[in-house]
Amino acid sequence: MNKIRKGDEIVVITGRDKGRRGTVSQVRADGTLLVEGINVAKKHQRPNPNAGIAGGIVEKEMPIQASNVMVWNAKAGKGDRVGFKVEGEGEKRRKVRVFKSNQELVDG
Repeated sequence: MNKIRKGDEIVVITGRDKGRRGTVSQVRADGTLLVEGINVAKKHQRPNPNAGIAGGIVEKEMPIQASNVMVWNAKAGKGDRVGFKVEGEGEKRRKVRVFKSNQELVDG
């Protein structure tokens, strides 16, 4: 179970995009994330008439390491660490994500 999931709002804590917030659009198996509007690079693209792709310089979102971001805690107004807690008893037991600072649910 990952601490950061698709759809989470995150804040970048290091690098050239430090302090910027965005929403996770993809979590990759190698521990990197694609975040909307974060870590955007310019790529020179060759035209491909068969696929209908025009050539030129396009902006592309590049992966960012999960260790360089924190999940945004709206109540605290800052990025926060995430931990796990077991809720419920018996058949209703489940593992949930909680913020470390105030023990509130990340998803709820």
